Amino acid sequence: MSVASPPRESVGSSSRQGLIQEQPMRYPDSSVPAVMSRRGWWLVLLNFLIPGSAQALAGNRRLGRIGLGATLGMWVALVLVALVALLWQQVFLTLATNWFVLLLAQAVCVAYAILWLVLTIDTLRLVRLVKAKAFARVGIAALAAALLVLSSGGAVYAASAAGTARETLGAIFGASAASVPPSDGYYNILLLGADSGEGRDSMRFDSISVVSVNAETGATTITGIPRDMPGFPFAAGPMQDLYPDGHTGYADSSCGWGSGINQLQTEVEVCRDGDALYPDAAASGSAPGIEATKDAAEGILGIEIPYYVFIDMHGFAALIDALGGVTITVDERLPEGGGPAYEGQPADDWATGWIEVGEQHMDGETAQWYARSRYTTSDFDRMERQRELQAAMLAQFTPQTVLTRFQEVAEAGADIVETDLPQSLIPTLADLALKAQDQPINTIELTPEGGVDEYAPDFDYIHELVNSALHPPTPSPEG
Repeated sequence: MSVASPPRESVGSSSRQGLIQEQPMRYPDSSVPAVMSRRGWWLVLLNFLIPGSAQALAGNRRLGRIGLGATLGMWVALVLVALVALLWQQVFLTLATNWFVLLLAQAVCVAYAILWLVLTIDTLRLVRLVKAKAFARVGIAALAAALLVLSSGGAVYAASAAGTARETLGAIFGASAASVPPSDGYYNILLLGADSGEGRDSMRFDSISVVSVNAETGATTITGIPRDMPGFPFAAGPMQDLYPDGHTGYADSSCGWGSGINQLQTEVEVCRDGDALYPDAAASGSAPGIEATKDAAEGILGIEIPYYVFIDMHGFAALIDALGGVTITVDERLPEGGGPAYEGQPADDWATGWIEVGEQHMDGETAQWYARSRYTTSDFDRMERQRELQAAMLAQFTPQTVLTRFQEVAEAGADIVETDLPQSLIPTLADLALKAQDQPINTIELTPEGGVDEYAPDFDYIHELVNSALHPPTPSPEG
């Protein structure tokens, strides 16, 4: 007796029901809006939390494998980066400032942004919004769009940050220049400030100081040099050949109004053949006037100074604003403004504003006035304020501040900073800067209060003063 086969329609229906029960994400009951709504929420969340999982569960498994592989690769890379940053900080900084690594990171972030976009669009296709409840359709679509902004938008921002870092490092630092080993345990950098609007040739440096960073501990000392200091000696080089007994000033009055160190820029680049004196300056990212000022600073302080950093004071305010301002304790009320129209004019008549006594959180413009106000205080007071501002900026230049304001800081730095520091030295200096965060910054002012007569300085005494500050004697154990 033969048994009749069940109708084909019945077999298909039974098989379909089995698939719905076993794989509800891939084979949902599309006739029930509540089921399709729950499935839609889950697929969108899974696509965000584990990109590729929505496709693996309910769509193209090949695309899902690509998404899951990329997700696994991303998490492995992030964990490795975190471990290197925690355990091998120097290696991390070296990689983070390498142009090729930054370019690769930029490309990878763009690729992830595109992948997340593709996966999100495909996930919405799998959701089949028309089968969900009316309210769920809007909610699921809105959630998918918001999560896409977080994921793909975050990757785009990371790519932009990597590109900005690469371009900024290339614009500021010399990529090919070789770094110089520390001198007597210190990296010494000449820090110059001036208004670039005055014209590069006729520029007189408004602020001259030397930053000395201990190559082991990161301990930082800033030595301020009075800009009008005369008669200074030069380190061995072309300027010492011209002035073996110390700088006496150029005979032509068009080259300046005296023999101060801030006159060297004009003398060397306008009244002398600076390129003949320092033929390698331009190739190393410097300039003859700056190299002459380096030689003078070396002669004054008795230390080797291979590098310089020039800060355009017109753009200085932008960097302060990029850092979110700077906090300074003001000891004396200071006027803002261009100064008196005639000798003896009261400050209240010409001041456009005042910086009051007490702790002040200054924006860039106020900080610039604080550093440069000159009409109610002495030049020595002004030097001290400049060093105080430099120390405050270094203290607030933390990784957290730089990361949260990265784009602004990078853009401001590229616009106002010139230097011959090689890019290869940046990881070392960045590592030392992190070490310096927990240490007070020492300052040396070559002023009467520091035992130095600006107009008749004892350079042997200055050498001893600087040497004792950089290499303090080790206290001997008592008893």
